[in-house]
Amino acid sequence: MTITNAMRLLKQAGIPFDTSEYEVDESDLSGVHAAAALGVEPDCVFKTLVARGVKGAPYVFVIPVAEELDLKKCAMAVGEKKVEMIHVKELLGLTGYIRGGCSPIGMKKKYPTYIDEIATLFEKIYVSAGMRGQQLIVNPEDLRRYTDATFTDLTKR
Repeated sequence: MTITNAMRLLKQAGIPFDTSEYEVDESDLSGVHAAAALGVEPDCVFKTLVARGVKGAPYVFVIPVAEELDLKKCAMAVGEKKVEMIHVKELLGLTGYIRGGCSPIGMKKKYPTYIDEIATLFEKIYVSAGMRGQQLIVNPEDLRRYTDATFTDLTKR
């Protein structure tokens, strides 16, 4: 297993975490596929999405892999009239991460971060470790504290 920047940062902060690896299928980078490959329910595996508000500011949203981001709820959460997903070609430049390996931990800059409130129902959740095929298993409250995130309703359920 490769030690990622996200792992180093959590370790430096004294935040307990575990890791898990899975075989990457380049033809299916979905989080649901990752959950199946990990042998866990998709409800506790979270994906990291980046959107931009009309004012130009990027925002980070962490939601269950099987759910869809509700952009109206996101806009309300961040206090903007509207937010839109960034183009995948912008992801690396903004965050330092590629699609399928974007972690809410260790981005190039600290962006306002929001975690779907359903995370609070779990003792541990899975988030990307910063590269495809590697996941961090972390307490959602520890993740919230480290990323200075807000728990809120973000999905179309």
